[in-house]
Amino acid sequence: MNNLTYQSTGVDYSTMDPFKKAAQLAAVQTASNMNRFGFEELEWSRGESAYLFQTPIGIFAHVEEGLGTKNIVADNVSLFTGKSHYDQVSQCTIAMIVNDMATLGALPVSLAMHLAVGVSGWFKNEQRTNDLVNGWKKACDLARCNWGGGETPTLKGIIVPGTVSLSGSGIGFAKKLIEPKVSDSDAIILLQSSGIHANGLTLAREIADTSTDGYMSILSDGTTYGESLLSPTNIYVGVIEDLINAGKTVNYAVNITGHGWRKLMRLKEPFTYRIKDLFPDMPIFNFIQKKGNVTDEEAYGNLNMGAGFAIYVPEHEAESIVEFVNKGGYGFNALNAGNIETGPKQVVIEPKNLIFKAETLDVR
Repeated sequence: MNNLTYQSTGVDYSTMDPFKKAAQLAAVQTASNMNRFGFEELEWSRGESAYLFQTPIGIFAHVEEGLGTKNIVADNVSLFTGKSHYDQVSQCTIAMIVNDMATLGALPVSLAMHLAVGVSGWFKNEQRTNDLVNGWKKACDLARCNWGGGETPTLKGIIVPGTVSLSGSGIGFAKKLIEPKVSDSDAIILLQSSGIHANGLTLAREIADTSTDGYMSILSDGTTYGESLLSPTNIYVGVIEDLINAGKTVNYAVNITGHGWRKLMRLKEPFTYRIKDLFPDMPIFNFIQKKGNVTDEEAYGNLNMGAGFAIYVPEHEAESIVEFVNKGGYGFNALNAGNIETGPKQVVIEPKNLIFKAETLDVR
């Protein structure tokens, strides 16, 4: 079997990123349209995970995000489990929105759901719709925010009948902004993931399609591949808000989703991000790499590989922040994994002998 890559499954960031950059260049030309309200954009936030704008009462954030194809995994696994698993994909959708928002210290205030279907008959499955509603409400509580509304269009001819496109948007408020202030010697603290989260599912589905037992393949920890893929994405809002309220210093934060660990060098500045320690390997990623012949470079370049979020903090505060998180009952651990150095812009993952150069991440 040939090595499986994200690009070979039809997801090619090198073709998508130029469009994103073009959109950013056009969008910045509209910024003055909000000035008549007494609002002003924070221009440096363009290209970050959340868009920020200043108002007379404070700084607000706006984020739009989508689930991706994880609901297709839920639909397939439900054939074996009898469960819809849409409570889990609800949390994943919300996590994609609010975790992006939290990278700049903005805390979600209100979220809206966007659920596009191919045919209206999709809503007849009451177990699935009930799980979706209850899961969305529960995840809003986990994210400490309000569910404000949503939209449920039927898009025949665009959405494949029997499937949905699940996404949403959110407005957040920054009580204390995380404005990029990174310096060399800052520590890189990783926050543990619950698994694959909601990124890389196109690749993961390809592996299920080519494996003998598919989603029912048994992993080394005794769980099935499908159920492990559906582990709800961790929501990191609570820990960011609590760190801010406790007066801890966070100089920057990264949501490790698309582009994998390459995202660690999202800042414009030419720093080297040196990783010296990793969380223990997770069975789900071991399976993906083995069954798909996925190299370390491909895996760490596109998947979270056990670390769903990263914060950059002053070196002298690193251990106290790790202890704060690990004793906070958040359901995941923190790891003082490395440090930032003056040098060429790159990510160096020493335990895996990997180096991602600056040119492998072009998102702004």
